[in-house]
Amino acid sequence: MRIFVLAQYRSLSLDRHLKWSWNIFSRAAGEFLFTVPPQFRTADSWYRGTADAVFQNIDILQQWKPARVLILYGDHIYKMDYSRMIEAHMQSGASVTVATVDCDRATASRMGVLEIDDHNRVLSFEEKPESPKPIPDKPDLSRVNMGVYIFETGTLCKAVTDDSQHDSNHDFGRNIIPSLIQDEKVYAYPFIDENRKEVNYWRDIGTLDSYYEASMDLIQTNPLFNLYDTSFPILSFTELRPPVKTVFAGEEGNRMGVALDSLLCNGCIISGGRVERSILSPDVRINSYSLVQDSILFDRVDVGRNARIRRAIIDKDVKIPRGFSIGYDLKQDAERFTVTDSGIVVIPKGEQIR
Repeated sequence: MRIFVLAQYRSLSLDRHLKWSWNIFSRAAGEFLFTVPPQFRTADSWYRGTADAVFQNIDILQQWKPARVLILYGDHIYKMDYSRMIEAHMQSGASVTVATVDCDRATASRMGVLEIDDHNRVLSFEEKPESPKPIPDKPDLSRVNMGVYIFETGTLCKAVTDDSQHDSNHDFGRNIIPSLIQDEKVYAYPFIDENRKEVNYWRDIGTLDSYYEASMDLIQTNPLFNLYDTSFPILSFTELRPPVKTVFAGEEGNRMGVALDSLLCNGCIISGGRVERSILSPDVRINSYSLVQDSILFDRVDVGRNARIRRAIIDKDVKIPRGFSIGYDLKQDAERFTVTDSGIVVIPKGEQIR
């Protein structure tokens, strides 16, 4: 397996995570995972779109000469066996194969919608249509693009090179795939979910609100996304930390360290505060009489005494002052922080709160 990750923002942090979490490749067998920040070899700009990212690194394809290329987006969540899709691509003789999933039509209007024939050949591709075409035997659903593509390398190189000569979004969904449908064999591959739940799970978490919604699903009694399936493990890196600690149970009236319906990482200390329906990353500290509800706290967040936090995403190394409130007055929060369309308060990494 040979993987190149085309990174643009905070590539050092991403590179560190991948090297620590995905240390599973055999160098002797020619396997690797490399992160590649922008090289500025074919342009003097940052990546202008997904297709432009590939074009700016076309020398990698020319050097390694793979027969075909699997392209994935980094902001989607799903479980998939790519080998099945590769096999289907090779058997069909396709130049391009696009993974698809069935989606309700209201949501499909924010995505790329495909129309296919009885043999899964793509007949049309519309990006974010106002009225998505329904699936013939499923009138309430549309067939949408998952952002998972297999290209024959020659087709890919020619397509991104041609696209680079035009004024476009330089995007696979908006530009590349629609331009190839008429002249190339473009096929759809219906998503086979490895999540082992009642419904297929695929989420695009490219916005703060969609990221928050997907995260909050994980704390439900029966979450849609299965983190606990040992036959399909989620690869990650966990630093050595002491176990979670809760203290001050029943002391001084309502002073009690407790966490309910939440996910807690190692190193957390719930020191006389209360956590409900939240996700705490490593080394978070919740001090006495504080309340955290429906929130995501990243590494080393420190919540001061009597502070209140509701419906928030707080990035690393933020110290919430004593008695401070977040998520209770969104107008006031918006003067200091980012507030999303659905009312989620977002505090950036290392923010100094006075």
